[in-house]
Amino acid sequence: MGKLLTLLSPAMARPFYAEGTWREETLYACVVRHARERGSRFALRDAHHRLTWAEVLHWVDAIAQVLEDDGLRPGDRVAVWLPSRVESVLVFLACSRNGYVCNPSLHQNYTVEEIVVLLGRIDCRVLFAQLGYGADAHSSDLVERVRSLPSLRALYLLPRAALGAREAAAELAGIAGARSFPRADLAAPAVGSSAPSADPDQIVYLAFTSGTTGPPKGVMHSNNTLLANGRAMVADWGHHDQTVLLSLSPMSHHIGTVALEQTLVCGCELVVNDPRVGRSALDWIVHTQATYVMGVPTHAMDLLDALQASGARSMGQVRVFYMAGSPIPQETAQRFVALGIKPQNVYGMTENGSHQYTLPADPNDAVVATCGRACRGYEVTLWSPDNPDQPAAPGAVGEIGGRGALLMLGYFGNQATTQGSFNAHGWFMSGDLGQFDEQGNLRIVGRKKDLIIRGGHNIYPAQIEDLAHRHPAVRKAAAFAVADARLGEKVCLALILEGPPLEPEAMLEHLAQAGLSKFDMPEYYQILDSFPLTPSGKILKRELMEWVRSGRMTPQPIRYRAKES
Repeated sequence: MGKLLTLLSPAMARPFYAEGTWREETLYACVVRHARERGSRFALRDAHHRLTWAEVLHWVDAIAQVLEDDGLRPGDRVAVWLPSRVESVLVFLACSRNGYVCNPSLHQNYTVEEIVVLLGRIDCRVLFAQLGYGADAHSSDLVERVRSLPSLRALYLLPRAALGAREAAAELAGIAGARSFPRADLAAPAVGSSAPSADPDQIVYLAFTSGTTGPPKGVMHSNNTLLANGRAMVADWGHHDQTVLLSLSPMSHHIGTVALEQTLVCGCELVVNDPRVGRSALDWIVHTQATYVMGVPTHAMDLLDALQASGARSMGQVRVFYMAGSPIPQETAQRFVALGIKPQNVYGMTENGSHQYTLPADPNDAVVATCGRACRGYEVTLWSPDNPDQPAAPGAVGEIGGRGALLMLGYFGNQATTQGSFNAHGWFMSGDLGQFDEQGNLRIVGRKKDLIIRGGHNIYPAQIEDLAHRHPAVRKAAAFAVADARLGEKVCLALILEGPPLEPEAMLEHLAQAGLSKFDMPEYYQILDSFPLTPSGKILKRELMEWVRSGRMTPQPIRYRAKES
């Protein structure tokens, strides 16, 4: 049996079981329970499949049997490089059934070479992939490259989802060294296989971080650390088996995993973001009658713009909109409130899930300006940005530290990084800066590494971005550091606009009227058509900084001059 080095210990687990945040149930056991209790109800949907709980169980068992026949043992790693389609979820659940470790975080913008490197890092045994998928799909041969991996036992390929059965078979025919994706005969009796894994503390999930601050790290979670998050969110927001949950974030992103956790807890239908060609995300939301939508602020802003352009007054049946991954502009949250949609302002990481969020009964001021309180099973406290072992002063900005049942069980194959991510008191240090308001709600200030220090003065980009977003001409904003020989760093404000040009003087005056201190004003200004993004939709500020450093982008110097009274 493959054993992975983790932080799990009996002393750690005991209080989590006692408080009920951890339970004797795996992801797969949740599927079995729902198949028994509501087998004919819909569970999982993309543009080409809509499966009931009974059908999900049947197909998961079929995939698990194929993997067992391939000789996999508990602890072996199975990777998924697929777009958001039902198969990506089914493989994950099959891994839970047999005790394998699923790596679902291979994003579309990875190249074949990057995929091969990541698979080699985790000694991947089986890869599920789709032809024509990836950043260089038309110029690199995935099948040929993965043959170089000594650990790989099997490669399963899916044709492009838009192809018909005959075209799909033709596309896969003759590809040596690859197998077709396992298909279950949903009308036939279930496939027999060995007894399911009953260990909810076994590592089931290995996800690479987005790598915004360095090389991706392999985050390890058990069934319990994942489900603890889903249980808390379902209880706090009252989700049930009538909820229709649609994730705009791909299943390769941890937000997709948080969506699956909640689905498995309450038995609702999970809709992945796989609209047919020619159908927009807004059309897909309305068509599927989604009531709960999850995504990042970029998704939210784009949808609100699409809704405004369409002239519609509602977003179908949507009642709750989850936003996480980066600070939410207050203007975006306020627009949802005006539509009668409750924003769920969320903070979290792959390492600790969606542990911090607002609640349905929270006042609008808290919802649009903070990400609420830590959920059941997790604690958050602030530590000095200059000394992570020293608590931050009351009311001060500090680095966000956390601990509890939702926390990862370490970084795969990297004990030094695992140990270095905790302070002396055992709190996981996020690298993010936050501040509590008088009611105990957490306001995210920004990444510690995004902090701009100009002549010894700390400037928080998130505040500038939030105020810039309140201007009606601003679609997206990013504040980042530009090197300065005298002051160390200065602030550059980059914008994506909608409508007529916006002169820098007008933006500076807007920031001043919105309350930005003259000491925090940007000194460089740049208008762009698009931002470099991570696969999860976060702005890659280090890339913007590199564009300036290399001369690819030359921001305009600007200077704020206060109006004389």
